[in-house]
Amino acid sequence: MASKKRNSVPEEENATDSPKPLNKKSKNIDAVALPSSTKPKRKALDKERRRATAGEVVPEPKPVAAADSPSTSGGSAAPEFHIGVFKDLAVANETMREAAAKQMVRELKEVQNAYDGLGESEKEEGDGGFKLEAEKDDGLENCAASVRYAVRRLIRGVSSSRECARPGFALGLAALVGSIHNIRVESFLKLVVDLLEVTSSMKGQEAKDSLLGRLFAYGALARSGRLEHEYSSDKNTSSIKEFISALISLANRKRYLQDPAVSIILDLVEKLPVEALVNHVMEAPGLQEWFEAAVEVGNPDALLLALKVREKISIDSSRFGKLLPNPFSSSQLFSADHLSSLSNCLKESTFCQPRVHGVWPALINILLPNVSQLEDAASASNSLKKHKKNKKSSSSDEEIVKSLQSFCEIIIEGSLLFSSHDRKRLAFDLLFLLLQKLSASLVPAVLSSKVVQCLMDVLSTKSSWLYKIAQHFLKQLSDWVGDDDVRRVAVIVALQKHSNGKFDLITQTKMVKDLMSQFKTEPGCMLFIQNLMNIFVDEGNALEEPSDQSQTTDENSEIGSVEDKDSPMSSDFLKSWIIESLPSILKCLKLDHEEKFRVQKEIMKFLAVQGLFTASLGTEVTSFELQEKFRWPKSPTSIALCKMCINQLQLLLANAQKGEGSRPLANSLEPNDLGSYFMKFFGTLCNIPSVSLFRSLDDEDEKAMKNLQAMETRLSKEERSSSCSSDPNKLHALRYLLIQLLLQVLLHPGEYSEAASELVICFKKTFSSDLPESSGEDDLEVDDAPELMDVLVDTLLSLLPQSSAPMRSSIDQAFKYFCGDITDDGLMRMLRVIKKNLKPPRHPDADDDDDDEDEDDDFLNIEDEEIDQGETGETGESDEQTDDSESVVEMEETSHGDPEASNDSDSGMDDDAMFRMDTYLAQIFKEKKNQSGGETAHSQLVLFKLRILSLLEIFLHENPGKPQVLLVFSNLAQAFVNPHTAEVSEQLGQRIWGILQKQIFKAKDYPKGDGVQVSTLESLLERNLKLASKPLKPFKSKKPASKPSEQSPAVNLKKKQSAVRQKMVSSLAQQSTFWILKIIDSGNFSESELGRIVQIFRAALTGYFDNKKSQIKAGFLKEIFRRRPWIGHAVLGSILQKCGNAKSDFRRVEALDLVLEILKSTGGNDQSASRKIVKSNLDKLSFLMKELVTNMPSKSARRSEVNKFCVKCFEILSKLNLTKPLVKALPPDAQAALEAQLGDKFTRLKKLDKKTVET
Repeated sequence: MASKKRNSVPEEENATDSPKPLNKKSKNIDAVALPSSTKPKRKALDKERRRATAGEVVPEPKPVAAADSPSTSGGSAAPEFHIGVFKDLAVANETMREAAAKQMVRELKEVQNAYDGLGESEKEEGDGGFKLEAEKDDGLENCAASVRYAVRRLIRGVSSSRECARPGFALGLAALVGSIHNIRVESFLKLVVDLLEVTSSMKGQEAKDSLLGRLFAYGALARSGRLEHEYSSDKNTSSIKEFISALISLANRKRYLQDPAVSIILDLVEKLPVEALVNHVMEAPGLQEWFEAAVEVGNPDALLLALKVREKISIDSSRFGKLLPNPFSSSQLFSADHLSSLSNCLKESTFCQPRVHGVWPALINILLPNVSQLEDAASASNSLKKHKKNKKSSSSDEEIVKSLQSFCEIIIEGSLLFSSHDRKRLAFDLLFLLLQKLSASLVPAVLSSKVVQCLMDVLSTKSSWLYKIAQHFLKQLSDWVGDDDVRRVAVIVALQKHSNGKFDLITQTKMVKDLMSQFKTEPGCMLFIQNLMNIFVDEGNALEEPSDQSQTTDENSEIGSVEDKDSPMSSDFLKSWIIESLPSILKCLKLDHEEKFRVQKEIMKFLAVQGLFTASLGTEVTSFELQEKFRWPKSPTSIALCKMCINQLQLLLANAQKGEGSRPLANSLEPNDLGSYFMKFFGTLCNIPSVSLFRSLDDEDEKAMKNLQAMETRLSKEERSSSCSSDPNKLHALRYLLIQLLLQVLLHPGEYSEAASELVICFKKTFSSDLPESSGEDDLEVDDAPELMDVLVDTLLSLLPQSSAPMRSSIDQAFKYFCGDITDDGLMRMLRVIKKNLKPPRHPDADDDDDDEDEDDDFLNIEDEEIDQGETGETGESDEQTDDSESVVEMEETSHGDPEASNDSDSGMDDDAMFRMDTYLAQIFKEKKNQSGGETAHSQLVLFKLRILSLLEIFLHENPGKPQVLLVFSNLAQAFVNPHTAEVSEQLGQRIWGILQKQIFKAKDYPKGDGVQVSTLESLLERNLKLASKPLKPFKSKKPASKPSEQSPAVNLKKKQSAVRQKMVSSLAQQSTFWILKIIDSGNFSESELGRIVQIFRAALTGYFDNKKSQIKAGFLKEIFRRRPWIGHAVLGSILQKCGNAKSDFRRVEALDLVLEILKSTGGNDQSASRKIVKSNLDKLSFLMKELVTNMPSKSARRSEVNKFCVKCFEILSKLNLTKPLVKALPPDAQAALEAQLGDKFTRLKKLDKKTVET
């Protein structure tokens, strides 16, 4: 308790100090200070002194520090010391603390100088004040009283726990001791121990404050420079030994004092010469014992001190104990045995976290001393020159690599990763420190299997304590990589190699993906490709890591090993990642065409070699023609990996084809074309005797492969020929289609050989006049050319169902150049697939809706005469209760057993190609038999439809003005209106809707020419008007709820979807009508043909007026009359008659807008023709007005509409000078009713015609 009070004295003193100067000659001070003749006062002052020493809060006698010097002659003022600086030493502002320390030192130096100038007698006169402030044997006899007071107060102040008291008072203490040499070092050390004594009666915080006060006091002494001065003045001084011994003794008191104590010693070590270190520091009492015990107790600070001292003196010494090898060398320090002995010391360095202990940077500096040299070695070892061995590294580099491996294996992996979370965190910090000085060639030694496994363990569990630490390490790792591709490759390879290609998958991060997306240069890509190829081929090195997961995790780890590293599945997963990663490099790569082509070639060669071929003799084959050596893994590559290579090869070729754009044709033997290069590469490897395909082919597949190769060669020559009469882009697209088909033949034996042969025949017939080396047999078959396009379309369709995405892309590209020659039969072959549907499930209430569904399905079927009964049977529309398998039989019989149906619908088609596609559809229907396979059957059929829709979209985009667009439109509209389309797939409906909108209604062109038949347009127009007037069907739930609120969310959702679809169908009907009318207007049709169009509208208007359920919108009809006035003029009489005889007030009043719109359109340039049209219908108009005014509607809003109509009619007729004939046509009762309804306005309207005539 006494100590606590004592330690609080500086705080209280700082609070009560005032800046009043102290002067020994002041009478007030002499009166208060120390009158030796007055015993009671002396005892009181002694009591106050003892209380102050004990820590009690008493007012500080301000005159004490002023009794330093007598008055000088002449009455000049003595030096003064303002004790208010102590208060400023404890403030938080660093600038104020520094200013206060400078002021204190300046004033105390002046006081001390004045004190030194006094005689012995004068010094004795001020002895009373001195005795008050210091003990007689404290060693400060040569110091002025103010200096004594300041030293003691500063020492007590460094033990204060106030916010900035320790650094502030330590700063002042260092400045004071360094400036006033009258303060002896031995006395200072003794005073620190005496004033900051630690007793057994002290509590924890009190003892801690005293110990920290000693530490700060020693630190102040070390930074003051007095020890160096002592040594320079006296080589045999004992101050340094005493100081080191005191710090070692202090470090032994508490663990938290070791690190700062050693830091103070190291500060001194940096300032002292080598001789002082050897003779004084190393000979300090207790230091050797401290070194010897460090290994057993685990003292990293002792190791740090030993390393720093050894670095400075460069002399071997046995005083370091077992901490350092004797003789010392870097290789011996990082040997396995010595690191094992130091592991206990190094593990204990975690007490200073989150700060990394200073021993680690010291060790790393010794471990990796020559970074630049290693970087040069790394760049040399990572040279991109092929088939050249790297030069051997120097012996020093080999020692560094060996030492680094030993350090990582024993310390990081063996001691830290296999321990607590604190030590795992330290391991991540050390890894980052190593990376700072590491060359890329040494990354595998640092990011070892156990390190990567630990990272995956931590990052796979977000609740882990180390999760954010591991995330931060990954960020540091990414920052370290930066734009250095050599580092990037090393990190990616290390992470994926030790995680079997699953680092991102397990850790749920995008570390590897992000690193791979940042390649920007060709050398970086080539280096990455080469490293991945080496991992793939050298599978022994990739799997040599130990699989003992227990070595990297502790009891706190969340998961165990990912997989056994020696398992084949693990190896295949890593290889599959390599196969998938190679083409993905090109996604974000921005290189010029030549650089990108070289990267594509390297990737293509790897995929082709590993996926398509195998070496029958050994694992290496050299091609003298290509001047390259090819390698394979020792163990045979699995069929699954070979297929994956082929798939990626297809994707690579497809992306290359898309990226070429408009290719400049080169008349060179080596075109800059990846497809041509691949075929040449493929043919060269096929001709090497010791190389064979990865699987054996039967005769048909082998024949198909050779035919494809031969045809591609012929097309390639023709494409590069300057005299090419065919479109070079078409030839280019066909070549890539042949290449993709070749890979499909190898990928799926026995499935594509027939299609390949047919495609080759089609190309021979198509380019028989262009291609060289055409045989006579081919020329004889040219007469069958009219059916060629249908056969080609059927062949392409037969390839679509089970082909890969790259294959479909090549089909799309080829179809783009052939679609202009497609026939109606070929289009219908595609459109029938779009309209096919599986049988809907039979519900109890299905019979009630059959009529409506049949009506929807046949609504836009204007090609009934071209669709056979077999197609209807396939869709499952019949009402007979037949088994699903029977429908399949019907389909097959109809397609192949009914000659008449075949002649009607499939004339000119290739039977084999048609059978392949129908077989695929039959398989889909058969899957419907199984309850579990129904979903699969639907999805397969939808997928097939979507693929064909892509081809149809290409056709519409390339041929928007052909009459065949009408055929596509009618069938797509029928498929969209069919309710089964929305039930099976919303995506399919949206796809059809998008094609109709973008490629038909909003296309830049529309069908025109002699091929557009008016009968087709009539049928389309009639059906669309019928669709627009069709009443909406309410949604029927299977289990109707008693209240709307009781309906399930699923039912409400279906209701919303049904309402949206009804709106889309209505919108389709209206847009289709406008589009058809635009085609009609652009055509050169006769009056009789246009008359039939008018009859269709008259029929639609009849339904509008007579059928209450008609949903055709008056606004829709009004827009038709506005856009096509000739239709309104033709149906004006019908509308007036129907409106006059209408039984419904609503229909009659609504139709008035139609009449007004037609009448407005008569105000054009041709007044005579317009007047004739209106005059011929005046009697009907007068009849309508009579019916309106004599039978006024009951609702006021409708009566207002009637009045407006009558007024508008008179105004419009006045412009045609027909007001008078209208008035004459009106019967008297009608005129009277008009006058009653309109009043004076009717009288003015009757006179409009006269005014117009006069004008």
